[in-house]
Amino acid sequence: MSSDARPPLILGSSSPYRRELLSRLRIPFETASPDIDESPLAGERPDATALRLSRLKAEAIAARHPGALVIGSDQVCTLDNVQISKPGTHEKALAQLQLMRGRTVTFHSALCLLDTRTGASHLADVQTHATFRDLSDAELDAYLRAETPYDCAGSAKVEGLGIALLSRVESDDPTALIGLPLIALTGMLRRVGYTFFGA
Repeated sequence: MSSDARPPLILGSSSPYRRELLSRLRIPFETASPDIDESPLAGERPDATALRLSRLKAEAIAARHPGALVIGSDQVCTLDNVQISKPGTHEKALAQLQLMRGRTVTFHSALCLLDTRTGASHLADVQTHATFRDLSDAELDAYLRAETPYDCAGSAKVEGLGIALLSRVESDDPTALIGLPLIALTGMLRRVGYTFFGA
């Protein structure tokens, strides 16, 4: 498939972090904001929540963009298999960081590529294990006031100062922790015939 024949690519997200990640691939894309309920279902496993929401986001956008490839992505942060949500407030964020310090947290970064030309969906759950440093309350409070990561699951912007909260990160994809696993995504795009290098 030549670059001129590539189908439109739609990122189903309003996240500036995912938009910045996708722009690294130097391919044309548009963004559209899905309007879905992101609440986990009762008894739902964290990986299942992330995969379900990534698919729902892609499906919500696909109806408005026939002929396009639609990307849906969702991230769920877990400790002891319990989901940790976006904190929303300073107090909740501090409580999250206090709970996670000195411990290893798992991030499920789920991805769905929906090909509206065929109706086929490609799904992946890329897991990242992040170990938090055992920092004092004063350091955690100072970090939160410096970066205000209240819209981030786990209360840490690892693409910024939040990386200093971590002592170790284990993942097959270094971009997964920020929210869009580019290694998995480029593999999916190649499988549907999308080209990157003009071949």
